[in-house]
Parts: sequence; C-alpha cells; structure tokens
Amino acid sequence: MTKADHLDSAKSWLVWIASVCAYLIAVTQRTSFGVAGLEATDRFNASASILATFSVVQLVVYAGLQIPVGILVDRWGPRAMITGGAALMMIGQLLLAMADSVGSGLVGRFFVGAGDAMTFVSVMRLLPNWFSGHRIPMLTQATGMVGQLGQLLSLIPFVTLLHLWSWTPAFLSLAAFSVLGLVLALALVRNGPRVAEVPAVPTRARTLLSVAWKEPGTRLGFWTHFTTQFTANVFLLTWGYPFLVSGQGISPATASGLLSIFVVVALVAAPILGAAVARHPHRRSAIAFNVIGMIALMWLVVILWPGPAPMWLLIILIVCIATGGPASMIAFDFVRTFNPSHVIGTGTGIVNVGGFLAALVTVYVVGWLLDVQQRAAGPGAELYTLDSFRWALSFQFVVIAGGVIGMVITRNKARRAMALRGEYPPQAERRKARDIQES
Repeated sequence: MTKADHLDSAKSWLVWIASVCAYLIAVTQRTSFGVAGLEATDRFNASASILATFSVVQLVVYAGLQIPVGILVDRWGPRAMITGGAALMMIGQLLLAMADSVGSGLVGRFFVGAGDAMTFVSVMRLLPNWFSGHRIPMLTQATGMVGQLGQLLSLIPFVTLLHLWSWTPAFLSLAAFSVLGLVLALALVRNGPRVAEVPAVPTRARTLLSVAWKEPGTRLGFWTHFTTQFTANVFLLTWGYPFLVSGQGISPATASGLLSIFVVVALVAAPILGAAVARHPHRRSAIAFNVIGMIALMWLVVILWPGPAPMWLLIILIVCIATGGPASMIAFDFVRTFNPSHVIGTGTGIVNVGGFLAALVTVYVVGWLLDVQQRAAGPGAELYTLDSFRWALSFQFVVIAGGVIGMVITRNKARRAMALRGEYPPQAERRKARDIQES
C-alpha cells in the first residue's frame, strides 16, 4: 500500500482532529493573558509598559522559536513537537498561577510562548503528509478556524473562572487543559502513513533555512502574515480589552462579548477565503490586500471619530480586524505551493514569524506611548484614556505601511520566478498569447 492510498483516509481525519484540538488548546493558552490584563495590573502592580512586557515576552519567544521549530519539525516530525509544546504550556500556566511578582509571571509566560510556538507549525506540517493537495487550502483555513475557538474558551469560561475563583484557580484550570492536549498528541497524532515515516536523509539546519528563505514565495508569505495578522494579535493579546473598557467606556461583559466576534468571523470567513484561494490561487495576494485595506480604513475611522465610537462602528472594526486572522492563512498556502516538501516546516516557521514579530513590536510601542502620554499629563493623570489610546494605536499604520511595501516587492519577485519556470497566472498567459498573435 502506497502513501497515496492513505491520503484523505479515516485515519487522516483522526490525526487532523487530534492535532487541531491541540492547536485549539494552544490558542486558549496564548489568548488567556489578554483578557486578564486588568487583573494582572492589580496583581503585579504593573504599569502599561510592564503589562505589555508580559505579551512581548510571550511573542518574542513565540516568534524567535518559529524558525528553529520549523527546522525541527522537518527533522523530528510533528508528533514530538506537539507533545513537547503541550508539556511546556502546562508548566508555564502552573508557574503563572503561582506567580506573585513580575519576574515569576514573566517566566511563566516564557514557557507558554515556547509551547505555543511548537504547535501550529507542526499541525501545518501534518497536512501534506495526510491529505491530497486540493484539500489543503480548505483544511488550512479550517485549522485556523477551529483554533480560534480557543479564544472563545479564554473569553467566556476562563474569564468566568477568573472572576469567580480568582487568579490562581483560573490559571490552574488552563494548566489542566494543556494536559488534555498532551494526551491527545501521544494517543492519536502520527507523523504520516507508515510507508512515509522512513527517516529522511538528515539535512543541515542551515541548508533547510537557506532553501526556504531564498524562495520569493516564502518571503511573500512572511510579509502577508506580517501585515494581515498583527492587528488581531495586538487587539486580542493585550490592548483590545483595555481599549474597549477604559478607552471606549464599555462594560467588561460587553467587551468580552465584542471580542467573541473574532470567533464568529473566523467561522464565517475561513471557509469563504479557503474556497476563494483554492479556486483562484493566482489571486491570493489580491485577496490579502483587500483585507488589509479594510482593516486600515476602519481603524482610521474609529481613531478619528469624535468621542467614543458608537457600538455599530466598533462591531464593524472588530469584524474587519478579525478577518485578518483567516486572511493570514493565505501566507501558508504560499509556503506550500512555492517550496519543496522537505522544507515546508522550515518555510512555515519563517512565515509564522511575520505576524507575531509585527505584533510584539506594536504591543510594546503602544504600551510605551501610553506611558509617555501619562507622564506628560502630569501626576495623577489616568493611564488609559481615549485620547491616549488614539495616539498610541495609530502606530499600527506605520506597521501596515511597512508590511504592504514588503508584500509588493516580494510578490513581484515571486511572479518573476514563476515566469522563469514557465508558470504564468491566467492574466499573464493571456498577455503572452496576445503578444504571440501580434508578433
């Protein structure tokens, strides 16, 4: 029986379900601190910069480990990485549950970020091992969509536990949740069909990284992920909840409800974008540009709105930001289609750095700008005000502009590489045919 006989089998679906559940659990761990920001401020007596540091540490670890994790996934296989990630997140949440100082809390977030970093790349690496190519764009979107349900778990059950049981029991429950991910990975996740699990010839890490990075499609994926996803990360991981509660004057319950829109949008937008990418693979970057434009436009409207924004406008803003999550999955389709199979994990790691690198820079700069404005206002000034949030969150436009420039440059290089290989998008084929007829 060949590997092809195992593709799209019942076992393929079982492996995918188990691995995507592990990813759902990882997203719950990742987003839990964002909804505990106000409680963390009280527990650790933290300023905005210190609060931002918690998310920055997690994001630095996550982004910094993406390339090493991608290389290790290509060499060791996804199962070992998913299992190890679940164990690290369990340790991190245990440490955070007991933390009573900024230093000990940061150590906990370090472990959470490290475990989280090992999960998504591994799940993406499983897809070409178990499924045929025409299914992968939809499964990529479905993976992101199911993963976003982890955010819903942090918004509703975790917030409820946090308010009812206080800090330590709530974070202990997250540690127990990671145990479930570990058990699922050990019991059900396999690297690939038995005929495909013969160890490959060891490849040097530097070679894997070089092959993946030299491919313009990988760099296009990096900048696509960088620009589409970072606003959602900034909003969910740190500044969305304080912006809504302290900046816009919305109740905590309403703010949690608004953040849950991210999950609804993911459930709706992911299959639509997945189908569009599968049907129009040469329009992937255009789809991403449209989403980026909507996000930038809505942030501009909300920031310039006189006074607190009306509820309908905040809902539209969140819908647009949330669409960036499914749109960012387009970046991983670039990796799959432009790279040879033995470097897909490495390429996925490179691409996944993008959105989190942009997010960690933005999270920290926004916190720093909030602190600067509080000091400038004088003693006794409030830290979180609507005007201070307007100025601080405007930094996002700088990041968006840089990402769009990177996308345009690398898209042109990727198209030239396609032309050299004789792979033309439909419009290029039509132009080529017309040129031949006219000559």
